[in-house]
Amino acid sequence: MSNLREIFVDTSAFIALIDSRDAYHQRAVAMEQKLATKGAHLVTTNFVLDETYTGLLGRVRHNVIVQFGQAVRRSQRITVIGVNQAIEDAAWDIFVRYEDKGFSYTDCTSFAVMQQLGLDTVFAFDRHFEQFGFTCIPAVNDDLGG
Repeated sequence: MSNLREIFVDTSAFIALIDSRDAYHQRAVAMEQKLATKGAHLVTTNFVLDETYTGLLGRVRHNVIVQFGQAVRRSQRITVIGVNQAIEDAAWDIFVRYEDKGFSYTDCTSFAVMQQLGLDTVFAFDRHFEQFGFTCIPAVNDDLGG
C-alpha cells in the first residue's frame, strides 16, 4: 500500500464505516485511517452514493446519512464521478457479459469507472471486485496489523 494515489470506494466500505454494528466496521475504520495517513485520494460514483444512502436507511438515523452525504460533498479527499451514458454503456456490456457472477448493475458501473480511470484498487468488502480482477483492500486475510 506504499504507492497509493487513488482508491475507488465501494458501497460496502462506506456502509461499514458509517454503521458501527456492521461486521466490517472496525476493519473499515482502520483501513480508512491508513488511507488518510498515506494521503490516498478516494474516488466513488453517484451510483455508489445512491446505493449507500439507500442501504443505510433503517440501519442508522436519517441525520447520520445526511451528515455523511454533506461530508462527502465538502471533502477535498473524495471525488464523486457522475455516471454518464458512456459509463452506463460500458457497464451494460459488463452486466450482459458476466451473467454467471451476480454483479449488481452498480458494481458494473464501478468496474467501468475504474477501468476508465485506470484504477486497480478498491476499498470494499465485496468479492465481486476481486472476481472482476481488481485488488480489494483490506484484503480478505488482512489483519491491518502493520
